[in-house]
Amino acid sequence: MPTNTLVAFEARKTPLQARSTATVEAISEATIQVLLRHGAQRLTTTRVAERAGVSVGTLYQYYPNKQSLLFAVLEHHLNNVMARVEAACENACHKPLAEMIRDMVEAFVDAKMERADISVALYRVAADVGGPTLIKRISQRSRKAVEAMLLTAPDAKSPPDKFVIDTMLAAMAGAMRSLLEGDASPGTVRKLREQLVLLCQSYMMVATGKLVQ
Repeated sequence: MPTNTLVAFEARKTPLQARSTATVEAISEATIQVLLRHGAQRLTTTRVAERAGVSVGTLYQYYPNKQSLLFAVLEHHLNNVMARVEAACENACHKPLAEMIRDMVEAFVDAKMERADISVALYRVAADVGGPTLIKRISQRSRKAVEAMLLTAPDAKSPPDKFVIDTMLAAMAGAMRSLLEGDASPGTVRKLREQLVLLCQSYMMVATGKLVQ
């Protein structure tokens, strides 16, 4: 989906005052609650407005349709996850390679699991509300953050190229989605966290020349 087509999903206006911001936050949380309770097919602007305690007219000031509501929730979710990853990457700069990879992977898993129910629900609707393009944007941010972090690794012989970083990030995202859509028990989450750290560490050690194949 071309980037310019996302205009159809984006909010009509951005809240500037505290009261408007609170209204938008209430609408966003109501959208999540209705989505989780009724599913995307039965989610309507009327249901969301009632749940948020606002009029439908007020909701329409910000969001033209339910696709726009879902787009906003998906964008907010992805930005929250990305913010956690970016912070972990920044804090891990200049650490040994294995430590920085561990910090980054754990931050990603923890962010996705903080509201696992929302993650699962949004996987199901992402393709219909501009998800692929949003995910592409987030992937670019992820790559930039990870690349900047890896450049500071004191024990990496050579920095990995963008394809290597993208491959690692894709493996992380795929493994996380598989877990969330399957068995997301606490024990399984712990195992995934550990194994995903090991997977990414091993791959990146080879890619950066720290570990000889």
